[in-house]
Amino acid sequence: MKDIIMVPGIGGSGETHWQSRWEATDPRMRRFSPSSWDLPDLDDWIAALDRAVGRSKAEPLLVAHSLSCLLVAHWAQRTTHGAGGALLVAPPDPRSAAFPPEAAGFADPPVAALPFPSLVIASSNDPFGSIDYARAKADDWGSQFVDIGARGHINGASGLGDWPEGRAALAEFETHLR
Repeated sequence: MKDIIMVPGIGGSGETHWQSRWEATDPRMRRFSPSSWDLPDLDDWIAALDRAVGRSKAEPLLVAHSLSCLLVAHWAQRTTHGAGGALLVAPPDPRSAAFPPEAAGFADPPVAALPFPSLVIASSNDPFGSIDYARAKADDWGSQFVDIGARGHINGASGLGDWPEGRAALAEFETHLR
């Protein structure tokens, strides 16, 4: 079984976020560690993700949320490491009025296909990015795409709890990576 690296967005996904809940119950999961969760710097976050991936014995599975979906696209263009696959949940649109100005360095993610299998999951009422933007990113990145309906930003505030549907999507995605 592959290592799983949790790649939260700004704020690091607090204790009510499904990423934190999953990580607490699955020993294969560990979190990447940038210098600051609140003042994201693209180069620092890429280096932190590269370190986390480099500590894996085999190419890990990445589970990214929000800003880190854009991070994974940038990282894939710069790294010498590989990933076994990526689950990319709720990619934010840098052109959105809701996009945090402190994350401006993450704008303009590459439009090239990712060099590993990927699945984008998006919500139809995400305040940080439209469903059309998420679908366009999935197309750019060569990703499968799933619209889960109106679930907000698919975070702790969305009331998803452990988000069993997301875990099931991850498990299904992982079965196709073997």
